[in-house]
Amino acid sequence: MINNNSEKDIQEINAIKLIDQAENLVDKGNGEDAINLFEQAAQIYIDLGSYIKLDQLFIRIIKVISQFKNKIHAIYRLKSIIRKTEILKLNELSAKLLIQLGKISFDIKDWETAGESWVKASEYLYEEDAEEFYSLSSLLLLKAGQAYERSPIKKEVGKRLILKGVMKINKFDELYEMEEQRALTLLEMDEFEPAAKKFLDIASYFNKALDNLDELIDGENKDTLLNAKARFIHFIAEYQTVGALCLRASENREHNEKIKQLGKGSIELFQKSISLLKEYLFSLKNDYDKEIVLRITFDTMLIEILQEMLGEYFLNPLDFLLENSESHENLVQKLKESPYFRISERIESVGIQDSLEKLLEINLGHFEKIKNRLISYFL
Repeated sequence: MINNNSEKDIQEINAIKLIDQAENLVDKGNGEDAINLFEQAAQIYIDLGSYIKLDQLFIRIIKVISQFKNKIHAIYRLKSIIRKTEILKLNELSAKLLIQLGKISFDIKDWETAGESWVKASEYLYEEDAEEFYSLSSLLLLKAGQAYERSPIKKEVGKRLILKGVMKINKFDELYEMEEQRALTLLEMDEFEPAAKKFLDIASYFNKALDNLDELIDGENKDTLLNAKARFIHFIAEYQTVGALCLRASENREHNEKIKQLGKGSIELFQKSISLLKEYLFSLKNDYDKEIVLRITFDTMLIEILQEMLGEYFLNPLDFLLENSESHENLVQKLKESPYFRISERIESVGIQDSLEKLLEINLGHFEKIKNRLISYFL
């Protein structure tokens, strides 16, 4: 860093001259050489420790680079500059550059670079000032998830990021994990009623997030919106179902009406989730997402379980699942291969009591940690 005031003044003048020359080149359409001069001026500001001026200069560099006709070259130049700001630990500035890198990459359908850029930008902003940049950091995770979901190799990462981003925007990502752990602890202690309350609280968090999902997710990407809605509806119904099972395990008859209300409400939600996922799966030719096949058949199985628990039968879950699927033979085959589909068939055939042992043998997702505990009360 330069300490001598006279030398500092000279260097600042040199930086201003370089910026003026760069601007002249921009006016003449020579953005490449202009960036070189801008970078020379930036290096002077780095040496001087003038980070405020550096920030202003890089904003200008971003605008010039974004006008490059050759987007691949624009990405290359931005990455080069980002490496310098990262070395200097200029988190906020690095984030601004990464946001622009994400935009340019997204425009040319480089989903992986776009997603990676927005995730890193989110992390830098959160590190810089978690409170000030909370909303922007959360939105960047959501954008990254939507970019990744378009990538054939990062689709699963994208789904997880969308979930994390929406939860973070609604400020219950950390609360959700703590509440679930508390609920599990209460369940281990046979505190069924308090555990049920915790699970139902979690369901309410997801319900709140569902309300503003349309505003958060780009409406142009219909598949992403369908998947996200189905996922959140699935979580609401799932945690309501766990809550109902906890109340049932408490053997307190005062909860009978509440159990019925939760059960019926969850069945309706599972139907909505199944319908949304069917709409998505029907739009595909052949490459059916294994996770979605498992989820849609899992929801079907839970309808079977809930109806058996309630002793009321509102629909045939398997018929509902396969409805209007006549022209999707490959999909039907995939659905029937799911272990949850086979459990549903068994419940329909021999009832829930004779199917509980089979339930213990398969993975039950969010129910996995609690299935042995709860199912034992119905054996």
